[in-house]
Amino acid sequence: MEQFFLLVFLAFGGSAVAGSVRVINQGNEALVERLGSYNKKMQPGLNFVIPFFDKVVYRETIREKVLDIPPQKCITRDNVGIEVDAVVYWRIVDMEKAWYKVENLQSAMVNLVLTQIRSEMGQLELDQTFTARSQINELLLQDLDVSTDPWGVKVTRVELRDIIPSQAVREAMEMQMSAERRKRASILTSEGDRESAVNSARGKADAQILDAEARQKSVILQAEAEQKAIVLKAQAERQQQVLRAQAIAESAEIIAQKIKTNPDTNKAIEVLFALGYLDMGATIGKSDSSKVIFIDPRTIPAALEGIRSVVSDYQADSLLNGEIPGKNNRIS
Repeated sequence: MEQFFLLVFLAFGGSAVAGSVRVINQGNEALVERLGSYNKKMQPGLNFVIPFFDKVVYRETIREKVLDIPPQKCITRDNVGIEVDAVVYWRIVDMEKAWYKVENLQSAMVNLVLTQIRSEMGQLELDQTFTARSQINELLLQDLDVSTDPWGVKVTRVELRDIIPSQAVREAMEMQMSAERRKRASILTSEGDRESAVNSARGKADAQILDAEARQKSVILQAEAEQKAIVLKAQAERQQQVLRAQAIAESAEIIAQKIKTNPDTNKAIEVLFALGYLDMGATIGKSDSSKVIFIDPRTIPAALEGIRSVVSDYQADSLLNGEIPGKNNRIS
């Protein structure tokens, strides 16, 4: 009997010792009650409790968790029905409050998030729910963080996942978007036509300006060319007259020298003067103002006789001045 009691005692003692050891994994914490009242919080690692007196009542992770919020029907400020679902990221920062301040923490958080979502959506119009999603997330985060602080919970992030209007609202929105697209297309088309007309008008104006400038330059260049041509023509005529005068002077000088050296040249001079007279008549006949010239043949000998007298007078003057040799030279 003594051996039996010893074995029973050893077995009971071994089970008590084994029951007094608790191992808590990293990232978890546990609450211990002693005789029904809170005693301590066990940290990660090896922990000891008193068998039959201490009891582990709550063990939970302190890592961040994800709370999936199911779709919830909401009414916006402009009385449009929508369905909204969300995702909440949270973690326990105070294990005692999370156990003793609220019963069924996760269910309480789900109901609190749904209430806050309905409240925020009811303050916005339908269009604002799509354009101000980030602001809604910030407001929900602030409200939930304040509301869950007494529960020892820290809400780190709130994200609205889907905002789904009703079927009738979606059809109306599609019609509205289609009308907006047609309106934008019409506006863009009209703006394109206007820009095209403006560009065309500017192009015509520029072309007219360039054409006018080109005509102006052409007139200026033509006037300058005509001016240069007149100047060149005048210079050519002046040069021609100078050359003609020089030729006449040189011819006169040559004739004078011939008369001095050869008294018989007077007959040749008479012939040259007669030819010149005839050439002058031909020139007058070629002019635009004279079409027909009448010459009396009987006047030609008289003209030649006048020329002969001029040449004789010239020779006489030369003889008196001692320029022509011979004393009895006469014009026959």
